[in-house]
Amino acid sequence: MNPATRNTLAGFPKQRLPLPPKFAAIYSEHCNTNRNGSSAASGLSQKMESWMHRKVAADVKGGEPKSTLEIGAGTLNHLVYEPSSAPYDIVEPTRARYRHSPAQHRVRKIYEDVGDVPATNYYDRIISIATFEHICNLPEVIARCGLLLSSDGQLRVAIPSEGTPLWRLGWQMTTGLEFRLKYKLDYGVMMKHEHVNTAAEIKNVLQHFFARVECAVFGINQSFSFYQFYACANPDRRLCTEFLEG
Repeated sequence: MNPATRNTLAGFPKQRLPLPPKFAAIYSEHCNTNRNGSSAASGLSQKMESWMHRKVAADVKGGEPKSTLEIGAGTLNHLVYEPSSAPYDIVEPTRARYRHSPAQHRVRKIYEDVGDVPATNYYDRIISIATFEHICNLPEVIARCGLLLSSDGQLRVAIPSEGTPLWRLGWQMTTGLEFRLKYKLDYGVMMKHEHVNTAAEIKNVLQHFFARVECAVFGINQSFSFYQFYACANPDRRLCTEFLEG
């Protein structure tokens, strides 16, 4: 294990920073606005985020149907990018997020935690969009993904380039500016609460458990981009098992 990966793994599980009272009071309202794309900044963000959805869904466009598990399905907004002919399960702990979604009928099974997914379930693909940056026990989640994939399956993950200058500048000039004008508060506090993992940390954990990790970016490179996409294959099942049992 290289030093960067060792240092990354040693930092988990993480503790989420609590929100100050003024931020906690408007948290739900702000999250609903973001998810619905009902403000100018959140609407622009959703248009840019479509790159992540398209990259994740590229392996099923016009091809063979594949069984899928989506981690952090939220409002089920990714389903518009997916064909409807294959079994589709989700992991989403907050029922309120998908309760009113018209796409619910397309979901076969809903789990609150990836640990609830039966070990006998195997998926052709496990996908996640803008979720891994939020997960405090990320190595555990990725290890479980490695064990739930079929022999030739892929873990397909899209994330914001958290921890890079371009990503920070992007939210500062859009959502951050709108947030300050509306609430007179620093959006950076909200981001530190939400995004517990940087893109580099996520990459290190993926490379620890998977032998093949391919990357694409919405930008120039990983250090100067808005979003990153990872297609991961050939998990080290022994390593995944040892980590979960340890």
